[in-house]
Amino acid sequence: MTTLLNTQDVARMAQTLGMAEFFKRMVGYLEADYLRWNEFDKCARVASHSDDGVIELMPIADASLYSFKYVNGHPKNTRAGLPTVMAVGLLADVATGRPELLSELTLTTAIRTAATSVMAAKQLARKNARSMALIGNGAQSEFQALAFHHLLGISEIRLYDIDPAATAKLQRHLSALPGLRLIACKSTAEAVRGADIVTTVTADKTNATILTPEMIEPGMHINGVGGDCPGKTEMHRGVLEASKVFVEFEPQSRIEGDLQQMPAEFPVIEFWRVLKGLSAGRDSEAQITFFDSVGFALEDFSALRLLRDLARELGLGQDVSLIPQMADPKDLFGQLGLATAAAPVAVQAVQAAA
Repeated sequence: MTTLLNTQDVARMAQTLGMAEFFKRMVGYLEADYLRWNEFDKCARVASHSDDGVIELMPIADASLYSFKYVNGHPKNTRAGLPTVMAVGLLADVATGRPELLSELTLTTAIRTAATSVMAAKQLARKNARSMALIGNGAQSEFQALAFHHLLGISEIRLYDIDPAATAKLQRHLSALPGLRLIACKSTAEAVRGADIVTTVTADKTNATILTPEMIEPGMHINGVGGDCPGKTEMHRGVLEASKVFVEFEPQSRIEGDLQQMPAEFPVIEFWRVLKGLSAGRDSEAQITFFDSVGFALEDFSALRLLRDLARELGLGQDVSLIPQMADPKDLFGQLGLATAAAPVAVQAVQAAA
């Protein structure tokens, strides 16, 4: 049997654990898997692009488990009452190929993306960082705000979105959270002024320049989350030129991240090397660091492992028969329930012909 988790199951996990604990566990699973980086069979995601958006498959495996995520990115979806991003994922046993878990990943992707941003900022931002600018206040924004508040101690978040209703939505959800001050700003420049951390999570599939070099201040850490497919960026290339740049999986980031603007020889560091102590993170208090976060399959692998373990811990999900349960594993046709019914018909046909 395969465990099926739906959106209500993941919501129940968040309600039972609380968001702070959910993020903490997600970061723990992410860090554990990033520290095993070289144990994974990795590739860039497979993407199908259209004028309206992109549909992607994101596979990865270690010696024990295989996972993949199906995910889309369609910025115009909100006009049709659909999320910009929708996702499902599967976790399977490598030894047999048996699917262990089939899960929603729309909510979970938002949680793991915010957790990944925090994981990077823990290593790359200044240790005394307390303020963040959050540019793009759509579906991902509350998750980013909560993760940084709960796990990194961010107490002030400066908000900007070209749609004021999106900012108002975020404020409505989080304004009562103790210890967090939310400030609505009139422009990106106003929001980032004086911020310790800048996180961009915009959705438009275009080569945008959300941040420009004159907005960047010494010591900032930048999480570029929205530039995540070919032809979609958020940074002026001068921002990257002024920064020490970190990526998830370099072959994918060269194609999809803000890094796509830069020449092939532009230097970057894969983040796992920082966690392993093989490369330095921030070199000085004044250095600008940039995490080009396009989203990588390893993060969904970690998320699916966490969901599987939480489903067992909390008694969530349901068993479904995705794969036939057979007394004789070679008798697949028998699962159709046609074999015994077909025999008399065949005999009658022969007798009629005689």
